[in-house]
Amino acid sequence: MPQEVIIHCMGLTKTYKMGDTEVHALSDMDLDVYQSEYLSVMGPSGSGKSTLFNMIGALDRPTAGTVTIAGVDLTSLSSLQLAYIRNRHIGYVFQDFNLIPSLTALRNVMLPLLFSGMSSEDAESRAVEVLTEVGLDHRLHHRPHELSGGQQQRVAIARALSMNPTIMLADEPTGNLDLHTGEEIINILRGLCDDHGVTVITATHDHKMLDKSDRILWIKDGRKDRLERREDLDIRVGKVE
Repeated sequence: MPQEVIIHCMGLTKTYKMGDTEVHALSDMDLDVYQSEYLSVMGPSGSGKSTLFNMIGALDRPTAGTVTIAGVDLTSLSSLQLAYIRNRHIGYVFQDFNLIPSLTALRNVMLPLLFSGMSSEDAESRAVEVLTEVGLDHRLHHRPHELSGGQQQRVAIARALSMNPTIMLADEPTGNLDLHTGEEIINILRGLCDDHGVTVITATHDHKMLDKSDRILWIKDGRKDRLERREDLDIRVGKVE
């Protein structure tokens, strides 16, 4: 049975002007990402990973080319329509967690639900549900400074998961975590694909994350350098062949 394409990028190009200099962050990139796929994106700093995330995440518009999500061309949408796509279909997880320090884990997860128009009662119920799913039902009323790094990242994942996203974008989600905790976070992300049908795209240098991936994309100088299936690679800690 053929896989369903959920993200289609064609000729994706992003150029920034810095004075008289043009910086080509992305150049003529074609990419298909499948429903429920776990795709890892690798590349050195400045290679275009974050720019690709911004295009797919409806945070920025390309200079040329198109990004289509579930058949909808993002480049044809208004700013208000893009905001709707971000709110309803895309979850974000960042290396630095980006939690609000003054709010408990429960309130951090409730916030986007309340912004979407959900009632306080329903938002709290949904927040408890997803926090329990990531193993934090005993930390609902703790603030970020009372949580470990791994627990904070679990809150961030729960917050992103709360809106039932179609796509989860995770930018170096294990970058600030120890080996064991990072592996726990990777397993949670993998579970989103397997258990919820979420398409997960991660920017990473973590070989443990590569090992859980379905495919791995290498970006170099804003271009697609390689795109390989996990099963075709020999991946070991400290080495990828």
